[in-house]
Amino acid sequence: MRFAALVCLIAAPVFAGTWSGVLVNSKCYDDLERSVGPWESGVDANRDRNYEIRYCRANARTTEFTVVQPDGRSYRLDATGAAQAAEIVRNGNPKWMFVVAVSGKLTDDTIAVDSVSMLRNVRP
Repeated sequence: MRFAALVCLIAAPVFAGTWSGVLVNSKCYDDLERSVGPWESGVDANRDRNYEIRYCRANARTTEFTVVQPDGRSYRLDATGAAQAAEIVRNGNPKWMFVVAVSGKLTDDTIAVDSVSMLRNVRP
């Protein structure tokens, strides 16, 4: 009985909720986030997050999506969310950025998406 309780406490927490932010290409954004020079610290003070978001904005060729929130936190979308995000990108102006609201369950840094809706399509 104690072992079962311990396993339940150790399991990854799952949080249901809604997140909003800009859709970006996951591969591009992850590459920029990992590219740290030898003299840079891991602190975000040296980063131009607005540039990273504009550079990696989602387009028609994007297959893996991440939502970057205004505070800098980012969450990957699962396959269901990626399909919904791709539909939003196809229907919007592909040269602009897509601000979306995502609802679902968060596990680690990935959202198991229930729905993705576009809030606005903004000029980069």
